[in-house]
Formats: sequence, structure tokens, C-alpha cells
Amino acid sequence: MTPLAILLALCAAACFALGAALQQRAARREPPHHTFDPRLFMRLLRRPTWLLGKLPDITGTLLQAVALRYGPLTLVQPLLISGMFLAIPLEAALDRRRPHPRDVIAVTACVIGLGAFLIVARPRPGVPEPSVMAWVGVGLASGAVVVICLALAHRATSALRGTLLGVATGIFYSGVAVLLKAFTGRVFADPFSALTDWHLYALVLVGLGGVMLNQNAFQNGPLAAPLTAITLVDPVASVVIGVTAFHETLSISGLRLLIEVPAVLAMIFGIWLASTRPGGRGGGGEKPGPNPDD
Repeated sequence: MTPLAILLALCAAACFALGAALQQRAARREPPHHTFDPRLFMRLLRRPTWLLGKLPDITGTLLQAVALRYGPLTLVQPLLISGMFLAIPLEAALDRRRPHPRDVIAVTACVIGLGAFLIVARPRPGVPEPSVMAWVGVGLASGAVVVICLALAHRATSALRGTLLGVATGIFYSGVAVLLKAFTGRVFADPFSALTDWHLYALVLVGLGGVMLNQNAFQNGPLAAPLTAITLVDPVASVVIGVTAFHETLSISGLRLLIEVPAVLAMIFGIWLASTRPGGRGGGGEKPGPNPDD
């Protein structure tokens, strides 16, 4: 069922791209808020553009869940990066401008790098669910990365802050993907018992944290900075978790390394390029305003 998983993942990527462009447009019109400040979330709930952006987000999540049912994390999550091709021109179209050349180069480097790595590494499925100790390890490692990113973002500004918050958001979203894969398997096996399963409640909490942090990331700099970090860190973290916790396999030896190493370097270059682009908050000349209507 790998072709079905690929098709569903690509459709999910397109939905996430549309949702990201609409939500970033709404979030950058709000005054700056502290990380995890619930007031930002409450204000965004009154913006029609942001609410409209949640519809493709929800659709994308459902498509992602089904894709994870039929394909491994190491395949489905990296495919979501294809949505970056659509999100950057969408943001530019909403702002009635051309995409910034630096953004295009950054996104292209990341997409080509991750795409090449995915093709050469040939991801294959593993166990349906990690052990308890594996879950604990994933939680501790993910939590440490998020804390470090939030601490550094506290003193950073503009695109760099957006990138750091984007990295933390990507970690949250990789957690959502991992929990979603485990929970979806239980839903297909026994729908009623899945409602009392701890994966469901952990999924809600992690998902909510990711959404709130995502909006803070979208408030800082152009869309390419946080979106590049989110869309890249999410699949990379998911691949690491897939290999270590779900025992999925990748081919990373021999002559394959001649392609895989440059691919990883291309992804690192793309993130650096997006996070260091000069430009004010919003990236498209818009200023935050108190009007809740778009």
C-alpha cells in the first residue's frame, strides 16, 4: 500500500501549505506575544482568515493519519516537505508580490536535499508501536530540544526567532505524527477502546501545544523562515524516531553516503539561508493591527 501512502501524504502536504499561508497572514497582523501566550490564540480565533486556514489543516491531518496507517514514518513525514513548494508562492500571492529569491533558493535546497535523501535511503516499515522505554526516550529527547530552542528564541529577533520557534514547532509536530501513527493503528483495530487510550489525550495536548507555538513562529519574519524549519525538522525528527523507536530501516551505508551527505548539507544550507534573510516582521510590508477582521 506504499503508493496509496505516497498519494495521501502529497495531498496532506498541499493542505498544510494552504493552511500555513492563511494562518501566517493572520498571525503576523497581531501584536507580538510571548511564547505560549493564550491571548494570541484567543485573538486569532476572531480572525476569519485564521479560521479558514484551519480547514485545510484539519483535512491534511486526516489524510496524514490514513497515510501513516499504510506507510512508515520515514516515508510519509518527509513527503510533507513538498508542501513548501506551494506555501511560499501562496504567501506571495496573498501579499500581491513575487516570492523573495532568497526564500525560493532556501526552499529549493531543502526540498531537493530531503527528496534526494529519501530516495536513496529507501525507508522501510518496522514495528507497529514502540516500547514504553522508547516512548520515554522520545519524550525526554524531544522535550530537551524544545526547551533549548525556546531559551534561545527568547533573546533572538526577526527571522532567527521565527526559525528557532519553527524548529520547536517541528519537534511538536513530529510528536503529533508519532502519536497519530500509534493511535490510528489502535482505531483500526478497536475503535471503541481507542477512545480511552492514552495516545489520544497525549495527541490532543501535543497538538494544541504545536498549534499555539506555530502561531508565535508565524509572527516573526517572513513565512520562509519558520515554515522551512517546521517542514524540515518535522520529517527529520520523525525519521529519527521512526528508526530508533519504531525500528524502521534506512539504507545509509556504502556508496549511498555520497548522495546522502550532500543532501543533508543542502538541507542545513536551506535552513541557514531562510533564517538569515534580512527583512522586517511580516516579510510583506504589513503591520500588525487591532482590527479582528481580515
